[in-house]
Amino acid sequence: MTERLAKGSGQSNGRLWGARARDWADIQEGQCADAFHSVLALTGVTNGTKHLDAGCGAGMAAALSSSLGASVAGLDAAEAMLEIARERTPSGDFRLGELEDLPFDDDSFDLVTGFNAFQYAADASQALREAGRVTRPGGSVVILTWGKPEGMEAAAHVAALKPLLPAPPPGAPGPFALSDEETLRDFASTGGLTPEEVHDVETRWHYPDATTALRGLAASGVAVKAIEHSGEDAFNAAMEPVIEQFTQPDGCVSMSARFRYLVASV
Repeated sequence: MTERLAKGSGQSNGRLWGARARDWADIQEGQCADAFHSVLALTGVTNGTKHLDAGCGAGMAAALSSSLGASVAGLDAAEAMLEIARERTPSGDFRLGELEDLPFDDDSFDLVTGFNAFQYAADASQALREAGRVTRPGGSVVILTWGKPEGMEAAAHVAALKPLLPAPPPGAPGPFALSDEETLRDFASTGGLTPEEVHDVETRWHYPDATTALRGLAASGVAVKAIEHSGEDAFNAAMEPVIEQFTQPDGCVSMSARFRYLVASV
């Protein structure tokens, strides 16, 4: 397994995403639940479906799929996330590894999902080819990413993070690079997949108070990277006006978010 991790981005991503795994699982992961439900419903997950969530994080999507009767597996680069996924779904097969080198046999799954995952692999095209390899003929691969940022309140959080991060490599795509439908379809095609339907999911990120919102927003791997680069004080200062902007009269924090996903065939 160490040899696998050395080949891609798993070691660095695993450290970043594992740093605040409990806060991610308890606070932030559920903000994406509407998108998980939409994907599982559209792809017809039911009793007997074999589902791999690639980049499964703390396993919420896998747990929801299991509750519908699916036989679930998950892969992630963060062992701390996988520990939570195994707690949530003891019957699942959760493994540490690289998206570019999935430790599963050919044609093993009816459905492979990547919720904000494939595009962050060191070799995204190879990650998609691997997803296609482990999907049976007639099965589906789902690629989920951010939706269009225009009018999305949560985009303010992404914008506030940008100055805190190290300078990206020349030509590196931004967080909304795949929000354009044509670009998303081209992305799927580069991995040997056949793009089919594209859907948008409107969600709300809801926190009971500002303290919880800050913990949730600080839990992602990208946020941890920003904190490591610029410091926790700088991160908190950047998030404070964002949180204040969306604080409601009762003290809760609520902001809109949008996700886009593509269903592809192999």
